Amino acid sequence: MRILVTGGAGFIGSEYVRRRWDSDPEARITVLDKLTYSGVEANLASVARQPGYTFVHGDICDPDVVDQVMAGQDAVVHFAAESHVDRSIDGADRFVRTNVMGTQVLLDAARRHRVGRFVHVSTDEVYGSIAEGSWTEERPLAPNSPYSASKAGSDLLALAHHRTHGLDVVVTRCTNNYGPYQFPEKVIPLFITRLLDGGTVPLYGDGRNMRDWLHVSDHCRAIDLVLHDGRAGEIYHIGGGTELTNHKLTALLLDAVGADWDRVAHVADRKGHDLRYSLDDSKIREELGYAPQVPFTEGLAATVAWYRAHRAWWEPLTERAALR
Repeated sequence: MRILVTGGAGFIGSEYVRRRWDSDPEARITVLDKLTYSGVEANLASVARQPGYTFVHGDICDPDVVDQVMAGQDAVVHFAAESHVDRSIDGADRFVRTNVMGTQVLLDAARRHRVGRFVHVSTDEVYGSIAEGSWTEERPLAPNSPYSASKAGSDLLALAHHRTHGLDVVVTRCTNNYGPYQFPEKVIPLFITRLLDGGTVPLYGDGRNMRDWLHVSDHCRAIDLVLHDGRAGEIYHIGGGTELTNHKLTALLLDAVGADWDRVAHVADRKGHDLRYSLDDSKIREELGYAPQVPFTEGLAATVAWYRAHRAWWEPLTERAALR
């Protein structure tokens, strides 16, 4: 199978590419990545010499580049997105451009080139906030941040291309990811790297905001299931099964690095901060046999150990993104 992976130099995209070659050494994968501040081509170093691997430095908003890389592909797995909520609050324009307009460029090219399947990777944040219970795939979208609104727009465009043009589109929506190679602006790697450096970490508000945590390897395994066996025009939720308040997560991270609560700075809550996300992922479990395999305690310990051992990877990134 010939697969175009957009955003393949990012956290989740690079995990997906590495995983594909572990399971299929004969894979033929083209990675298209703009290499913005959070894109790291070195994330793909382990597959760079594979004969079926091609890396293209380009923007999904560029119709000429997209048309060239789309030709001859059997499938698209679309990760490329601006994804940091705080940055979207500071300025939404590039989120709309990349997440909405870029997705439209990809969809148009996939239709022209008669691509067999388009997997659009999205987020639980498109639903807004839920006080209790869990969202099913039929829940109406109600995003609260510029980031989640732009992702909701791209979801709807993707599904519209299935309904209007017959493009074989499948949408996935996942909970919060964690694991190695995650850019250190997201909460788990941000806290780990700051604590390892002897600094303090910022805890929003009272820390009651709750998230479900999904190891990146489980997420990518689920995406592969959807790529091969998901039903066209459907949405699949991918959950991790570990709900934690940010306060509890902070306590676990402090314990993992041997730090105390005096290293925590309570800061003003994020604007429009959603209290809780929760996905009902029974559909992908029942239809495709998905179940997360990485227990959170083991996954978090391995993630902390990875950042301890890979300072040479994350230190330049924290400086580049002004996170220190």
